[in-house]
Amino acid sequence: MSEPATAELYRVELPMAVGFDHPAHRRTTADSLVLRLTVDGWSGIGECAPRRYVTGETSDLVADALRALPLEAIAASLRDTGPAALLALLLNEGAAAHYALPGGNNLHCLVETALLDLIGKRLGLPGTELVPGPGAVNGAATASLPVSQVLDLSLDVEEFLDTRGPFHFVKTKASSDISRDVRTVAAIRDRLGDRVPIMVDANMSWAPDAAVGHTRSLHEAGATFVEEPLAKGAWRQLARLRKEGALPVMLDESVRTAADARAAVAHGACDAFNIRIAKNGGPVAAAGLAAFAREHGLAFQIGVQVAEVGPLIAAGRALALRNADALTVEGGQSDRFFPDMVVSPRPVVDRIGNTVRGVPGTGFGLELNHHATRWARARRTEGDPLWQVTAPATTHTARSEDHA
Repeated sequence: MSEPATAELYRVELPMAVGFDHPAHRRTTADSLVLRLTVDGWSGIGECAPRRYVTGETSDLVADALRALPLEAIAASLRDTGPAALLALLLNEGAAAHYALPGGNNLHCLVETALLDLIGKRLGLPGTELVPGPGAVNGAATASLPVSQVLDLSLDVEEFLDTRGPFHFVKTKASSDISRDVRTVAAIRDRLGDRVPIMVDANMSWAPDAAVGHTRSLHEAGATFVEEPLAKGAWRQLARLRKEGALPVMLDESVRTAADARAAVAHGACDAFNIRIAKNGGPVAAAGLAAFAREHGLAFQIGVQVAEVGPLIAAGRALALRNADALTVEGGQSDRFFPDMVVSPRPVVDRIGNTVRGVPGTGFGLELNHHATRWARARRTEGDPLWQVTAPATTHTARSEDHA
């Protein structure tokens, strides 16, 4: 008889060595949930990074929803269906639909990334074979991709230009002062010339009446895209901005689901999507948005949540490698944020060329290490419906769930 399956939850609140600022929020610690699923001796780890202002979810809400995890059904499907057949089903349906998962996109991402990782390890498959996409699988795990560099509000533009190159694509976070943003874009364009795209991310901070003028000023300074300029889901105002403004519009917070994507296209509200695995409900749903963008002539980027702690990083890179026609890829800054990480091996960013590769190994290539122990919070065993607390809440660091 096989050992009972287990689910272990970690609340990872790693302090960041440097903070990250944008128009609405400041982040100084990670706030991710990590789930380790173990079935018949095989383990997989997944992650989500809930942000209230993006999806309405927080880590507390996701942890509460996880109490209804159908652990028995998940274990039974791995035993009865078999890992290869189950992988095919998940890549077609997604974990949320296949198991009728409770909760929202972050919970779905948490469970799906853990499941795909477990199946990949059991089948000996690399991460690029665990996510949908049109890219060739063979050899994709060792391919590299250039990544964008992000200038947040905590860093001076001259220091950014002096220390963060080479530059393939630049995103700069908007401030509350459009004249400052124009000067920032102009300084970047003056240094980098015409070859590098520059996107200004307003994070929903612009007033509709000012947005057209903002895009014209930024275009004159050298910007090539604006990201999420208006309130989330302001479809008609976004369509007007596209018609009257001077910059193509990428949407991020507005496009969380397939329904959001359909609404954006129906209203003519954008030119591109920012696809992020946690925000969009896991690798399968995220890949579906990339396919939808292609079908409707839109561009897309593979983005990240600020301060991802491991599994999301690896899953995001696998998604990017399978969808290498993305406008740009965000590699994250875990190497700058965290002196120590809760996973091994440490996901690498090549700062000489500002490129990333797929994480080597099977599954998404990572395992929890000893740094993860202090963040353990709860455990459930197959056959027992109750989660058992594994660490006192007093070990938590300061919460920042409403931040970036």
